[in-house]
Amino acid sequence: MRCGAVLGFVVALFCLACGSEKAPPDYPYQPVSFTEVKPDDSFWAPRLETNRTVTVPVCFRRCEETGRIDNFKKAAGTMKGPFRGKRYDDSDVFKVIQGAAYSLALHPDPELDAYLDRLIANIAGAQEDDGYLYTIRTIGHGGEGEPIGKERWSRLVTSHELYNVGHLYEAAVAHYRATGKRTLLDIAVKNADLVAATFGPGKRVDVPGHEEIELGLVKLYRVTGERKYLDLAKFFVDERGDPDRRPTEEKGWDRSYTQDHLPVREQRGAVGHAVRAGYFYSGVTDIAALTKDTSYDPALDSIWHSIVDRRIYLTGGIGAQRHIEGFGADYELPNDTAYNETCAAVASMLWNHRLFLLSGDARYIDVLERTIYNGFLSGVSLSGDLFFYPNPLSSDGVTKFNQGRATRAPWFRTACCPTNVVRTMPSMPGYVYATRGEDLYVNLFVGSDAEIELGGRRVRLRQRTEYPWSGQVVIEVDLAPAGEFAIQVRIPGWARGEVLPGELYHYRDAGGAVSLKVNGEPVAPDAENGYVRIARTWKSGDRIELDLPMEPRRVVADERVAADRGRVAIERGPLVYCVEGVDNGGTVAGICVGKSERLQTEHRPDLLGGVTVIHGDGWTAVPYYAWSNRGAGEMAVWLPEKKP
Repeated sequence: MRCGAVLGFVVALFCLACGSEKAPPDYPYQPVSFTEVKPDDSFWAPRLETNRTVTVPVCFRRCEETGRIDNFKKAAGTMKGPFRGKRYDDSDVFKVIQGAAYSLALHPDPELDAYLDRLIANIAGAQEDDGYLYTIRTIGHGGEGEPIGKERWSRLVTSHELYNVGHLYEAAVAHYRATGKRTLLDIAVKNADLVAATFGPGKRVDVPGHEEIELGLVKLYRVTGERKYLDLAKFFVDERGDPDRRPTEEKGWDRSYTQDHLPVREQRGAVGHAVRAGYFYSGVTDIAALTKDTSYDPALDSIWHSIVDRRIYLTGGIGAQRHIEGFGADYELPNDTAYNETCAAVASMLWNHRLFLLSGDARYIDVLERTIYNGFLSGVSLSGDLFFYPNPLSSDGVTKFNQGRATRAPWFRTACCPTNVVRTMPSMPGYVYATRGEDLYVNLFVGSDAEIELGGRRVRLRQRTEYPWSGQVVIEVDLAPAGEFAIQVRIPGWARGEVLPGELYHYRDAGGAVSLKVNGEPVAPDAENGYVRIARTWKSGDRIELDLPMEPRRVVADERVAADRGRVAIERGPLVYCVEGVDNGGTVAGICVGKSERLQTEHRPDLLGGVTVIHGDGWTAVPYYAWSNRGAGEMAVWLPEKKP
């Protein structure tokens, strides 16, 4: 495809931030594609560039070194040898391809494009004639101890056969949208046709143990228009919780671990493995939106409340229990043993963005923002080549919590987190804006230029801000001719005195006032569903000025959270802070925070890529996302409160 054609394809790209294409009409609120929002600030722009130039090539190199890519060659018969790795390793290759395709959509790179062509040829060779693609089974040996069953689909609860190809579908759509090439898309369609011919009413009745294929099928439906893919996604969603009809149900398995304990419409709380849960709830939301089936709504609402009211960490992380990588009991939120898998943060972001697209309520963006700035960003080093799998809220600097390390690691035997980072980071700009009819929603504050289609007109918005270090945001409007529409500006929950939706956390300190102006004239910052709606005839040169209070504030948790009782955490804007031993004489032991202790800020452009630090009485705190970038060491988010 020639450059002009590629550009046309790119302009039509869907919003990857919600993990799907540009939202179909079934989603009332439509995200503005990441390709239309170009960050140029000092916070996000360098991270996106690091992901493109460091994380993408590093992840491909690790996939080569660990045999993940060779497995496709072996399955194709072009290389001899046994399968290497884990049964779900195919998915890592697909996710890195997805991230690379996102990079290609924004930065033409002939070398990367050619590399993907060669890799896709290997994948095509590994695919069996009827469309089946699962290298560990096709190779036929190796993978000792991997619970894949003796025949196709014979152990879906643990095999990851359908999970893997879900990521294939997502990668294929991303590659097709970025390049116009059907090479990977044809592989995905051939496989999806096999799955659709195998599973469904009157066919095989079964569900995957690890959800993900539902999201991929919805993407295939959007790009191909083939209704059978949407119907199959709905089938997998609706069949959960009804194991009696399945031929492969394994005895003794705790079905709550895979959200398979009840039919989805009867579920009322988040349970089990947190990543599976987040993917599943995202898939349910897609089905609810695309089929206009409101019968899922009570379950989705109740499950969401069970998380934000009782089971979410201050950082937005989810998953308290390490032994199941998942949810614990209500208010069970330990700090040193918190799991908070990076993949779970990604899954939560995908789900909360979908819930916003379905409802237009800013509370879901509040959760998303907290997660992306804290629970997600902590998963990757500033250098872009070291990763966290779990993300605890305290560390002694010695205990090896991160798959054999007390700090970030360059890779993992189970490498889902690095490969999720590589595909999620470039999607971030797609969270910034959304539209509905003649209303344009400003969700996140990122210095950037954006081209937005709104009611048949093109509107350019220019954000100027040093957020999250500064609460000052200037939005300049550029369009011709002038036009009547509304800009809805989100007032973050943290600026309205709400740590998170629900009562799990509270601010101890009063916050400052929010200021909002249009062309210098004050606008009352009274938010409805978290947004201030400014309806007027907009013209080029119009200017919105938002000033958010950025004083450091103490946070306390519900008394039922035993791990945080008698402790406080420090926040500033959307950022959660922590103390590290490296800044505090080598240890965080003995650091306490007084109820009236003065908290001072200092911006340090020379530290951790440029951060604002908070100084207390003899201690210094840095943003949580930046911890452990200077080696292993002690760290704590929740600090004892000084007794009067």
